Amino acid sequence: MQQAEIGIIGGSGLYCMPGLTSVREERVETPFGDPVDPFVLGELEGRKVAFLARHGLGHRFLPSELNFRANIYAMKKLGVERIISVSAVGSLKEEHKPTDFVIPDQFIDRAFRRISTFFGDGVVAHVAFGDPVCATVGKAIAEGCEHEGIVTKRGGTYVCMEGPQFSTRAESNLYRNWGADVIGMTNLQEAKLAREAEICYATMAMVTDYDCWREGHDDVTVEQIVAVLQQNSANACKVVKAAVAAMPRERNCACASALKHAILTDPKVIPAETRRKLDLLIGKYLNEDSKA
Repeated sequence: MQQAEIGIIGGSGLYCMPGLTSVREERVETPFGDPVDPFVLGELEGRKVAFLARHGLGHRFLPSELNFRANIYAMKKLGVERIISVSAVGSLKEEHKPTDFVIPDQFIDRAFRRISTFFGDGVVAHVAFGDPVCATVGKAIAEGCEHEGIVTKRGGTYVCMEGPQFSTRAESNLYRNWGADVIGMTNLQEAKLAREAEICYATMAMVTDYDCWREGHDDVTVEQIVAVLQQNSANACKVVKAAVAAMPRERNCACASALKHAILTDPKVIPAETRRKLDLLIGKYLNEDSKA
């Protein structure tokens, strides 16, 4: 039985989801270890949702410490088909001001210490990732922002850096020269894993600061970010609620079959333990092959 249809991942400053009804907690076990916290399940705008605070309640985990695989696998296990990811970011362009929202459609990977695939251990799969964001989820988030009157840009590039330190000025200017829009520390691994899990995914990036590139703008500090986070988080809750209401019930995008032609390994040589671990993700395709 599907326990949730839409997943919400709350980033820095968003540790709960107001407005949920029929609320209960669910601890989900995965072959990749434990998610950061139990999931909060409930209903929002008449839809079944699962909420997870990305960094744990009380903000306990560094970006590099997050068990991205467990978090996304658990979403899949709960039945989630679409994920709205909320994330605090720095702006790399003058036009993206603190408290503005950006809905990026591209990513650049500058993280080096993270596992961002479910595959390996005897099975090889290569999903298409040229368009890493689900357009349907992005559109619903954009409609939510418009409904709440939030200044928003749809489209743009998110640089995912390792952290936990913020950028050097040289790095910040390099990313600007690349034409990137915002910078954060978490969302690309989620996007990659969601695609492998055939879950639709999009990011609602909440601008907190101008990183460190802007002349006359002090280097980014946690104190500055927290002040903006409070306003952003209040807006994020309203936008997520409106986005959930705007989300189509039918799912017709390619995300739902991302693995259909991605698995290269002959099913006959996949180790039994790996088949067991990944059955939730690839079992339907391996079973098709065995019947052919």
